[in-house]
Amino acid sequence: MLSRTADSLYWVSRYVERAEYLARILEATTRLSNLPSSYGGAASEWISAVKTAGCGEIFPQHHDSATESSVHHFLCFSPDNPSSIRNCIEVARSNARAVRTALTSEMWDALNGAWLELKKYDGKKLTRDDYGRFIEFVKALSLTFDGSAYRTMLRSDAYWFSRLGVYVERADNTARILDVKYHVLLPETEKVGGSLDYFQWTTILREVSALTAYHWVYRESIKPWLVADLLIFNRQMPRSLASCYENISRFLDAIGDSYSRQGPAQRMARKTLSTLANRKITDIYDHGLHEFITDFINDNNRLGSTISEQYLI
Repeated sequence: MLSRTADSLYWVSRYVERAEYLARILEATTRLSNLPSSYGGAASEWISAVKTAGCGEIFPQHHDSATESSVHHFLCFSPDNPSSIRNCIEVARSNARAVRTALTSEMWDALNGAWLELKKYDGKKLTRDDYGRFIEFVKALSLTFDGSAYRTMLRSDAYWFSRLGVYVERADNTARILDVKYHVLLPETEKVGGSLDYFQWTTILREVSALTAYHWVYRESIKPWLVADLLIFNRQMPRSLASCYENISRFLDAIGDSYSRQGPAQRMARKTLSTLANRKITDIYDHGLHEFITDFINDNNRLGSTISEQYLI
């Protein structure tokens, strides 16, 4: 496979996954912003959404304050935000078009259809209900595209590079969700374990479709360290860091076996997977969850760069 084909497949999946992630952030933030002020409601929810999306530095250059309308526009449609949902779908579609013959017809139809549907929303003044429908549309796109890939692609290097993009992006997203909740969202005046803290952790679980899974696994009330344990270590949880790296390592090994050559990307993925397998949540809390997540995000970014250098350039 040509490296530019692999690169496009990898980034198509990353951008579709990122668009869904942004939609989930906005859905969760809307829930948090609707909490009664008696629960401690400081106006930190919308700025936390910006920071979770990784736009904390660029957002103030275009907006004076983080309000519902400004954050919705910036994360959904703003041309000034390279990671807006609009830009994610457009770049994903552009990459898909460049490698049209490497995709199945179902994958192309899902992405091209979404790109056409996007024009109905873009540039219009939307109500809260309109934004709700838009978020559901983006989530449906991701499910349709991902399901089409899983059901219709030949298990070859095209499929493996596409899946790599999904899981590298998903690992980054889950880590950022955890970090912002722990480090940013809870006001200093609100105690850990209080009512606001409980509702925020519940919303975070909803954000990654893990609330039901949490109760199946732990069968008790929401506790921050158990939420972190589920989203970091539990390989049964599809969005956990351990599950993501189990898949990353598997697909990198499949690529290495196919080309009869292993490299630094495989070694880095195995090292991270081993680290996750040998750590416990008590160890992470003792040394600092924020520090652990920061190191993980940096390592995940380095893996992405290594994959690019090894296969995509």
